[in-house]
Amino acid sequence: MATSLLLLLDDIATVLDDVSVLAKVAAKKTAGVLGDDLALNAQQVAGVRASRELPVVWAVCKGSFVNKAILVPAALLIGTWLPWLVTPLLMVGGAFLCFEGAEKLAHRFLHTAEHAIETEQHEQAVANEAIDLVAAEKAKVKGAVRTDFILSAEIIAITLGTVQGQPFLAQLAVLAGIAVVMTIGVYGLVAGIVRLDDAGFYLSEREGAVARSVGRALVGAAPWLMKVLSVLGTAAMFLVGGGILVHGVPALRHAIEAWGTLASVATNTAFGVIAGAIVLAVVEVVKRLRSRH
Repeated sequence: MATSLLLLLDDIATVLDDVSVLAKVAAKKTAGVLGDDLALNAQQVAGVRASRELPVVWAVCKGSFVNKAILVPAALLIGTWLPWLVTPLLMVGGAFLCFEGAEKLAHRFLHTAEHAIETEQHEQAVANEAIDLVAAEKAKVKGAVRTDFILSAEIIAITLGTVQGQPFLAQLAVLAGIAVVMTIGVYGLVAGIVRLDDAGFYLSEREGAVARSVGRALVGAAPWLMKVLSVLGTAAMFLVGGGILVHGVPALRHAIEAWGTLASVATNTAFGVIAGAIVLAVVEVVKRLRSRH
């Protein structure tokens, strides 16, 4: 009996060691997507009232957990029964990301007057405590959760490729572990970023010249950081979406990778912009044809 128990413990320790190694490899491969995920989600939850920032981040975080609760079992099923379906699904998601990025740019630069009016109205609404912004918050949360679903799918797909061929329990443990760690990491950082100005105000009122100087610097840097993250978030849509599309064509992927990291990033982004513009054009044509009928 004691020998059997020791053998069981040894088997468990071996499995846990394998899971740990696989999780480290998967974490390294998904680190780039994590950075894009952070920029996109920090951008998505920007522009709400200070008192509602953390509730909005928490709502998106819960949506992200739901996304991964759907994606992890789906990835295991697809990886087991329909492995050929992973790449087409990812490419559809990549095209959608490119479309969202193109739509943001089109709205920003092709409808300048309309965008300026909407921005001014939103800023006035945020400043007016008497106005209920529940609908706007729900729209932001919905958009952020939708974007998170695509990025989460890429993270899960990359992780699945790392653990393919491993025992089922090892695959499940690594996928679930990466899903939980990535979600907590991303939204913990997003929460810290959106509350950066509050930390600055707190420090600026403390005793000590150093604390006050740091606090003032944080208060001044917070709006610029959010603007930078907004730009990076849109760029990340093209980079990630274009990268997914390029990776779906092995010959093209290998050719681009041979050019070097910077060239690969630029090329993936360019593919994302082109793909987003094409999808946006198709969507607009379909909308006009439907409106005519």
